[in-house]
Amino acid sequence: MAYKTCVSIAEKTPKKLKQTLAKALKKSDYAEIRFDFLNPNSVPEALHLIRKDLGRCVSTLRPIREGGKFSGNEKNRISIIKLIAEYDPFLLDIEYNTLRKNRNLQRYLKNTDTSLLVSWHNFKQTPTVPVLKKKILEMKKFSNNIKIVTMARSVNDGSRILSLYNNNKNVKLIAFSMSRLLCLLLGSPYTYVSLGKPIAPGQFSLDEVKSIFTGRK
Repeated sequence: MAYKTCVSIAEKTPKKLKQTLAKALKKSDYAEIRFDFLNPNSVPEALHLIRKDLGRCVSTLRPIREGGKFSGNEKNRISIIKLIAEYDPFLLDIEYNTLRKNRNLQRYLKNTDTSLLVSWHNFKQTPTVPVLKKKILEMKKFSNNIKIVTMARSVNDGSRILSLYNNNKNVKLIAFSMSRLLCLLLGSPYTYVSLGKPIAPGQFSLDEVKSIFTGRK
């Protein structure tokens, strides 16, 4: 079957980021740049170095409260997000809660015609299907590109999150908990992988996914 991958990259220097990104894009369809792993002052340099490849990159600046590494104040984070938007990435991943609370950012991103990936994470549990469906409707107000990730404590939890693919054909949905692979079979546009060391719990490497789906390493 046809499938697509997105390599998560979390480097601490712009030079290393550029090197790893070049390596990732030789083997993967997309890459996710975790800008929150960089020193905030290094982000402009990083953007300049990788600007030609951003058309294949999901750009993320995740704060600590959302499972990321950015520890600065929210005003500074929003300023950096706006800067990233100016480089026109393939997708700019912004948390639903961030967009919901910041109308100024909403207007800015609409004016710049930035392609958004609206994300929502629940690190404690997997809510009921009605709650999840309502969440998708709320997130859809900002973009048809939606990412939902939850904590699964049972097989039923994993089944609930995957059931969202049944009735959401009009959105580009990335939803998973226990399985980052089943989502591909059900309609996710891509799945997140690593080049070796996982960036997030349960993340397969790019080579592992290729081996599973093609039988070749």
